[in-house]
Amino acid sequence: MSRRKTERLLNLVICLLATRRPLSAEQIRHAVPGYDAGNDEAFQRMFERDKTELREIGIPVQVHKDPWEDEPGYRIERQAYELPEITLEADEAAVLGLAAQVWQRATLAEAASGALLKLRAGGVQTDESAAGPLELRVDTRDPAFAGLWEAVRDRRVVRFDYRAAGSEVMLTRTVEPWGVVSRRGRWYLVGHDRERRAPRVFRLSRISGPVTPVGRPGAVTVPDDVDIRSMVGHRDSLLPERAATVRVRVGTCLWLRQTGTVRPGDDGWDVVTLDFADPEWIAGSIVGFASDAEVLDPPDVREAVIRKLKGALA
Repeated sequence: MSRRKTERLLNLVICLLATRRPLSAEQIRHAVPGYDAGNDEAFQRMFERDKTELREIGIPVQVHKDPWEDEPGYRIERQAYELPEITLEADEAAVLGLAAQVWQRATLAEAASGALLKLRAGGVQTDESAAGPLELRVDTRDPAFAGLWEAVRDRRVVRFDYRAAGSEVMLTRTVEPWGVVSRRGRWYLVGHDRERRAPRVFRLSRISGPVTPVGRPGAVTVPDDVDIRSMVGHRDSLLPERAATVRVRVGTCLWLRQTGTVRPGDDGWDVVTLDFADPEWIAGSIVGFASDAEVLDPPDVREAVIRKLKGALA
């Protein structure tokens, strides 16, 4: 599903959840970004497809027919939309807690707020608390993420300093961004490298300093036949898998323990052995445990952790 369609569907859900009375198709057309305001037939087809897709994934879009109105109204009842009370075991809650750490940066909040503002401007009362659970947040722990996501959204060329794998040399890259993709906990930018004159994949954790927009929005065209996820997957598969040895304090570092093999150590420590392919990725996962984890081997992972800790201190 394209990013534009995802945003439109999310905005439609937010719109139908937030309204206190059913909305006509025409009201929805003008309130939700992404619908064609000039072509009636195209809007009707798109709106019908969107309603069908939402219902297929379990979102109850309800139709209300008022005898005093010519057109039916649409709304999502919160009682039908919300999940029932869920009771979790301790281990299930721990897994969800780790997953929740991913959602920290609002990237679609601006579009959602715009839809609610249009509803209020049109005289429709909204319940903003109903839209609260739909605020999507993403925290990649990579400072470059926000700038690159905006560049992909605006189809705008960017420039940044980049450190290639296995090297400490920073080179400036000018890239036409095609997409930002997550794979195995790592984030990548896929695009056309103007210096190399070829498609390239960039690890966000290797980007240093600010991401600078170049030129005007709308200048980038993504090729129709490009599959950015396959490009990232192919690159990832080229990295050889190795083992890392990490000393962890007893009673801490649950994720490392669950991911690798644990054996008892000395003086209140255990030793975890876990497989990895990319030293930067595994270092980013270890550094969050601070003084509770210490990399013993291999040297490049240990150096990557030290470099990240020094960067955080600076």
